[in-house]
Amino acid sequence: MIDRDHDLPLTRQAAVLNISRASLYYKPRPVSAADLALMRRMDELHLEFPFAGARMLQGLLAAEGSKVGRRHVRTLMRRMGMETVYRRPNTSKPAPGHRIYPYLLRAHGARLHLSRRRHGLVQPPGSVVARVDHDGRRHSVEALEEALARHGNPQIFNTDQGSQFTCQSFTDVLVEHQIAISMDGRGSWRDNVFLERFWRSVKYEEVYLRAYDSVDEARASLSRYIHFYNGHRPHSSLDGRTPDQAYFNSLPFRAAA
Repeated sequence: MIDRDHDLPLTRQAAVLNISRASLYYKPRPVSAADLALMRRMDELHLEFPFAGARMLQGLLAAEGSKVGRRHVRTLMRRMGMETVYRRPNTSKPAPGHRIYPYLLRAHGARLHLSRRRHGLVQPPGSVVARVDHDGRRHSVEALEEALARHGNPQIFNTDQGSQFTCQSFTDVLVEHQIAISMDGRGSWRDNVFLERFWRSVKYEEVYLRAYDSVDEARASLSRYIHFYNGHRPHSSLDGRTPDQAYFNSLPFRAAA
């Protein structure tokens, strides 16, 4: 748009086009070799951990010895057009007309969670009661009946107020087995906040991004994620450390105490 050979001075051309005169003399700088290498590694990490934002990527890079700030990571992400893949479901709202039961647990609660696979449900490794909820009402009822058949009837069964738990087909099973029904109310998230936060990470960073072909694949993938969560994933609540670093590094101090 700017004609440097025109008789009209550049300042007048800039004024007519309503652009900054300083921009006429700006020459874009090429990307440095260091940033190119950093962007290449960020791209690899993004493919492996598509849920990682600038904060987590900066932590992963720092663990590898790269001294780079979060703002610079965010700048490079924008230059690369990199966006986090983070599903935002909305399954914790009761459907209109569903009955809401009172919250009977204050210290702890039993949760029903389901992990998705293409042809059924799978229980995460190391868990009997907790499963990652995904597949909705029909699978919730199936998993509930399976859990009761395997482990017997609890006195109280606690869930959130998601429509898959408030639907009559689900609550009828509990009523039939004479189990007291409890549902989280406002503010009750504090009673189990640490486990809830862990399950949120498992769902958003692992389960929602995959469709497992078999139970074995689901268990193996969940095991890999839990290993990553404990040993490699930086946590902002731990000042960028992993749970393993926060726990094992503090053991000598606990022993001394």
